[in-house]
Amino acid sequence: MDKAKRLVRDGRVELLDSGNYNVIGDHGTYNVVINQKGNIACTCPGYGAKGNCSHTTAVAMFSRRKRRR
Repeated sequence: MDKAKRLVRDGRVELLDSGNYNVIGDHGTYNVVINQKGNIACTCPGYGAKGNCSHTTAVAMFSRRKRRR
């Protein structure tokens, strides 16, 4: 969670278009997608291994903040 907060705080989450984000992580830039059903996926190796990662958490936080504005 701390890493995800840092990614958002440091402006490392970028909305490309509806449901499509780039996240500049510590080891590369990854694509995070939220589909029409609300499912989220990331191209990083950690997501592939665990099904969750700081990049997806950061995008969820980022999108919630954008909706509140």
